Amino acid sequence: MRFTLLILGYLFSVYASAGIYKCKDANGNTEYRSTPCEIGLSNVEINIKTGANTDLDEKNKQQELAQKEQQAAQEKQRLEKEQLLTKQANLNKEAVNESAKNQLLIKNNPDQFSAYAIPPYLPGKLPDLVKTYQDRLPEIERLRRQGAEKALATGQCVRVESVELHTKSTKDALMFSINCSSGKSFYFNEQEIKE
Repeated sequence: MRFTLLILGYLFSVYASAGIYKCKDANGNTEYRSTPCEIGLSNVEINIKTGANTDLDEKNKQQELAQKEQQAAQEKQRLEKEQLLTKQANLNKEAVNESAKNQLLIKNNPDQFSAYAIPPYLPGKLPDLVKTYQDRLPEIERLRRQGAEKALATGQCVRVESVELHTKSTKDALMFSINCSSGKSFYFNEQEIKE
């Protein structure tokens, strides 16, 4: 007899810990069972120990919603990364075009520019200072050319030897140093070059 009671007690505890499912169909008929309800029925799990109810349909909806939100966030992140790469590729292309203009100016005016007066800042191999302002790389290359021309226009610079971004540059005001063959050096910020 004791053995039978032990087996029945064990079976009841396993059954009780599994939980009960309350299934309700479209007509309002309710059925209690030990396994989850079929699709299309209202599905509520009842914890026998605590008496707490869990609406499994609502829980599934919340999980699906959370999954969709996570997928949307991942897609947004992917698009933002793609846009950033496209923007950087366009900036690099513009910078290469400005560098080509610099080299053409040097080639056509060998008396006014040394061959290495404005060496290109290559997008993949930028000096640390230039890397800080890489989002303005096309503008930097253009301002280097314009700075060199401004120095020549003063009449105090016969031949430009080098034009570099200066360490006193800030995000709002880039500065450039222009060294001439006469030993004269000029320091122009971007506002002065644009005047």
